[in-house]
Amino acid sequence: MTGVMTYAGERPGPPLDLFVDDVYVLSGAPGARRRLNVPPMPSAHLLVNLGDPVVLRDSDAAAPPLVLEGAWATGLWTRRFTIEYGSGVRVAGVHFKPWGLAPFAPLPPGELRDRWVPADAVWGPAIDRLRDDLAAAASAEAMPRLLAAWLRSRLGPPSSRGLELVHRTAADLERSWGSASVAHLADRAGVSGNRLAATYAAQVGVGPKRLARIYRFAHLMLSIDATRPVRWADLAREVGYFDQPHLINDFRGFTGLTPSDYLALRRRMPREAGFPLDLGPMPVE
Repeated sequence: MTGVMTYAGERPGPPLDLFVDDVYVLSGAPGARRRLNVPPMPSAHLLVNLGDPVVLRDSDAAAPPLVLEGAWATGLWTRRFTIEYGSGVRVAGVHFKPWGLAPFAPLPPGELRDRWVPADAVWGPAIDRLRDDLAAAASAEAMPRLLAAWLRSRLGPPSSRGLELVHRTAADLERSWGSASVAHLADRAGVSGNRLAATYAAQVGVGPKRLARIYRFAHLMLSIDATRPVRWADLAREVGYFDQPHLINDFRGFTGLTPSDYLALRRRMPREAGFPLDLGPMPVE
């Protein structure tokens, strides 16, 4: 099913681990993963394409397709998109935490929400030097280390108060998979709900309630075992939905599929255990 596409990723050490989930290289032939439906996930992204062009199609029909050559960056996505790989995949990248771009990128995160932009518009010529270094890497295993070193070189002085507030509260959202209420987050931080929402909009691009919804959906996706019967009402309660209809509404909105359609798809095209691209994205037949 997978051809020979491989994913080599690693979680960086401090202080990058406050902002980055992993640095990675994806390479090989995509096989059944040539086209992927990517739902909203709690992540921002830097993608450096060293292989065949990658085509991205927004679920917003008014948005034209993008051909991703070179390096591209995106903030948090609140709707799905489709990504289509060429026959030869060689991509290096960074999965940032939802707030993780802020210390590295001079653009306000809200400007990168639901958008892919050429990375030189964010980092200028520094991104070209990174791409050259990655292209010249002795092995795929060396590329994540190069990315981590580049990120360390871009990390500035201690973060702003706003970003520190997001760190403290979003860590609860991350640990609880979105089940921590906004009132609880604001109370623990000693700020008003309005101030918390405004700070999130500035540092993440969405408010805490929207981010909590994305974390909850990610928890749902990781909790589905398509090899067994799924009790959707029970699963809805386990991952923090009010009831099954709310789960179904998010599932359709975020994937374009009903839960039953998703199960049928995953039974035809199963996940590969431990392969990160199968944890949220799903094949398009």
